Amino acid sequence: MRIQNLVAWLPADQRKPLLQRLLIVWCIALLIALGNWAAQEETHQTFDKALVYAYAISTFIWLFTDVVRFVFKRLLHAQAPFYWPPVLQASLMLLVGIPLGYVLGTLVGDAYAGWSTWDLLIFKPGRFKGMVVSSFAISAAFVAYFYQRAKAESLAQQVTQSQLMLLQSQLEPHMLFNTLAHLRALIGQDTVRALAMLDHLDDYLRTTLLASRQPLHPLSDEFSRLDDYLCLMAIRMGPRLVFDLNLPPTLAAVQVPSFVLQPLVENAIRHGLEPVVAGGHIEVQARTDGAQLLLTVRDNGCGISELALADSARALPQPDDSGKPDASWGLSHVRQRLHTLYGERGSMRISAVSTGGTCVVLSLPLTPPV
Repeated sequence: MRIQNLVAWLPADQRKPLLQRLLIVWCIALLIALGNWAAQEETHQTFDKALVYAYAISTFIWLFTDVVRFVFKRLLHAQAPFYWPPVLQASLMLLVGIPLGYVLGTLVGDAYAGWSTWDLLIFKPGRFKGMVVSSFAISAAFVAYFYQRAKAESLAQQVTQSQLMLLQSQLEPHMLFNTLAHLRALIGQDTVRALAMLDHLDDYLRTTLLASRQPLHPLSDEFSRLDDYLCLMAIRMGPRLVFDLNLPPTLAAVQVPSFVLQPLVENAIRHGLEPVVAGGHIEVQARTDGAQLLLTVRDNGCGISELALADSARALPQPDDSGKPDASWGLSHVRQRLHTLYGERGSMRISAVSTGGTCVVLSLPLTPPV
């Protein structure tokens, strides 16, 4: 609990990578301590003293070149999701952080050893310069490696997100064309239902346009868009479709990924209810479980096949030859989005309902990704 409180101020998805980098730094510090101990036999420096110097210096440099990015993220212009500053700010951070970390770490080592390293500057300046240069080189190499790795991860994330947005756009045309075809048929037969359908379509397209311009939006907007969509489907399917949206007022302002529930509801209708002559019922519910937001989409249709369930856990597939996304595509789409935005903090669970149908539960943090 104390460790959690200690790192509570850090972005949640950066705590584990930060500690992993510290472990790498400490592993290298052990090798440096062994090397310094073996190379300085004439000074009779014991291994424990070499260890204190190596760990103190490496830890302070890590603090001033890694942790400091999160403390002064605004000053350094360090942007999410990895918080590595631009080249100029990163260079200034190294120029200040490495010397400061070296000095403080050396002072800690000197206090433990009972002598002053700075005396080397007078008696053995060559060795002193070699120690300083090696510390700078090793620290700079570490920071450069971590920086390049973070940039590569960021680029991979952008590519994944772009792919998801491109594939997501294939959801809309199929639904829109079917709605317009049904609307055309209604105009000459049932004007009242046609006008109601046109109103819902207008609201649906307006909220879709707004949501497409932002990666996150309030949960109330997501439910409002689903309400318009389901009302359109209810006009098309008539009494064969019954739905219930349950959003507690306390969760209305929670930020969620745009369109995150749309593929699940479309799957429930297309692959769960439409194949059933009598239709069925769809329930969409939002609730909390500790610090997690749980979004549930449940239907009492024909259920999901084992093949689609297995495919949904794999990499994002392509729509079939007809251009219509299948059940596994919609589920994989949502799973990939959660992973891209939240990493291990986001998940999707799919289960069969004992009385028939499918239940999909999304779990994501109440705090939005930063």
